Amino acid sequence: MKTAPTYTTVPKDLGGMPPGVPYIIGNEAAERFSFYGMRTILTVFMANYLWLMGSTPGEAMGDAEATKRFHDFVFLVYLTPVFGAFLADFAFGKYRIIMWLSVVYCLGHAALALMGTVGKVETWLMAGLWLIAVGSGGIKPCVSAHVGDQFGARNRHLLPRIFNWFYWSINLGAFASTLLTPWLLEWHGPHWAFGVPGILMAIATLVFWLGRWKFVHIPPRGKEVLREMFGKEGLKALAKLCSIYVFVAMFWALFDQSGSSWVLQAENMNLHWMGINWLPSQIQALNPILILTFIPLFSYIIYPIVDRFYPLTPLRKIAIGLFIMVFAFALIALVQMKIDAGQAPSILWQIIAYIALTASEVMVAIVSLEFSYSQAPRTMKSMVMSLWLFAVATGNFFTAQINGLIQVPNPLARLHAVDGYAVHGGLDGISGTEDDLRVIFDQDGKAIDLRFADRERLDLILEEIEKKLVDTGYTTPSNAEGQALTSSHADPWGNPYRYQVLNRNRIRVWSAGPDRKTPTQWDQGVILTISRPDETPPGALAKFLAHFQPERTWLDQRRGLLGLPTEAQVATSGPSVSRQYFVGGQVKLEGASYFWFFTAVMLGAALLFLIVARYYRPREYFYEDIDQVPTNSPEA
Repeated sequence: MKTAPTYTTVPKDLGGMPPGVPYIIGNEAAERFSFYGMRTILTVFMANYLWLMGSTPGEAMGDAEATKRFHDFVFLVYLTPVFGAFLADFAFGKYRIIMWLSVVYCLGHAALALMGTVGKVETWLMAGLWLIAVGSGGIKPCVSAHVGDQFGARNRHLLPRIFNWFYWSINLGAFASTLLTPWLLEWHGPHWAFGVPGILMAIATLVFWLGRWKFVHIPPRGKEVLREMFGKEGLKALAKLCSIYVFVAMFWALFDQSGSSWVLQAENMNLHWMGINWLPSQIQALNPILILTFIPLFSYIIYPIVDRFYPLTPLRKIAIGLFIMVFAFALIALVQMKIDAGQAPSILWQIIAYIALTASEVMVAIVSLEFSYSQAPRTMKSMVMSLWLFAVATGNFFTAQINGLIQVPNPLARLHAVDGYAVHGGLDGISGTEDDLRVIFDQDGKAIDLRFADRERLDLILEEIEKKLVDTGYTTPSNAEGQALTSSHADPWGNPYRYQVLNRNRIRVWSAGPDRKTPTQWDQGVILTISRPDETPPGALAKFLAHFQPERTWLDQRRGLLGLPTEAQVATSGPSVSRQYFVGGQVKLEGASYFWFFTAVMLGAALLFLIVARYYRPREYFYEDIDQVPTNSPEA
């Protein structure tokens, strides 16, 4: 009688690389292409595309709200690993959890690809992001711990190398997707841009399944996990690591903004570099390609040289990396100061910041990941990996909360049209008084105008500003020039009108409103937006890619279908200025102040880490002494 095949449950006595490693690396490259592909375009999609996905134009999402939602999603992605790791270690094993949640992951990509086809766009967006958060997050600690499980006593010395390879596969997939998906979004739209990463996720799942007989499958330990986790040794190890993870969390609070606030900053920069007109979200591709360069550079050159003069322990590497992150964000803040002044600085400045950001990642992310595995008690490898990922979640939660707190409420957000208009009672809540707010709606229920007290005076100021724009060839007036035009005017409550350049294409003119305080939900004013034809000559790459793309971008085609001005119309008519009146809905922390805030937070964290690292006492744990219990039934 033929016996059923069994999985190997003990690391093999090998001096070289385990046979399952190529399947893990291949899976990780495809999975990371999938995840970073959708992650790369998510902020740009929510800010610039989401409002055009329905049958009629909606209201564009503000930068702060798009940033908040991005970091809320990343928070969920790195929160769910706790549950995935517990299920793997306690009941099902890492292989089963990876396979099952990979299917959930694929369904999430399918939901994003279907946005705008049937049903509500927002529903598909939320369903897709939740499914991807559960799928991607749930398998994260299992995959990284599964790598370590393949090694025994003889080849343990190869563990640092395999974690470097592991990071290589992550960044190779990320590099390819960060270049491709923004191009797909720009020219072929959200369905293809979100659909292609979904196809790669399906391939990743297949590659992992093909390696099932090559892997070492460490069985779940059941209640032993709980005993070790809540035992004296386990709690001590977790507490020690958590003292490190507080600072790792602050690192990720800044690092992951390369996918949100840095992308939004790049939209206001000169993106022509090396003969190529880059898309704002494509600049993120620098990070993975720099990682592929920096890993061997740091491992084989920088670390050995520095180690001769200053012994580089893992904690010292992390400390240096935190201070490098301070420099990266300080540089971004300086760039934003130029944007706030109405300039369009070269993207080269952000590229320099990416070099510092990536160097920081090598010294904080990679080192802390390897350090975490070595410090994890034997039956808690996946759980500790999940805690490392939870530090990523905590950092993104912090950033999301900051972006939520800085948003000023919009008192008109829930008004509905009755006979084509709606009236809000204003600060006093009583209709028929001076502070009333009146919203005009079109036949489709979309707000098209906003009237507030003495708006005529504001319109006179705007005419002066627009005349100055025309006279100067649409050069944005400086804050001093604009303030000279507005300061002599006041609203009905005696508040002077203020002028602020947001970037070379956006100006805010406003007053404090009836509560005489700013910024609050009763601020009232207007955003002036300058539309300019694109006069940048196409680069060599753009000419080559033109053979594979339609004549017009997807966004321009969509605007035409919805009756909005297209690029061709703007090019024909020349620069123009549009007005968007507002009451409330602005942000309390913006521009360079936003980046300086995070720079200060990182500096404080880096200084405190020096104290914690001084008193930390490492202890390593590995698998070689565990008695493994073989299983006679293969995992599904």
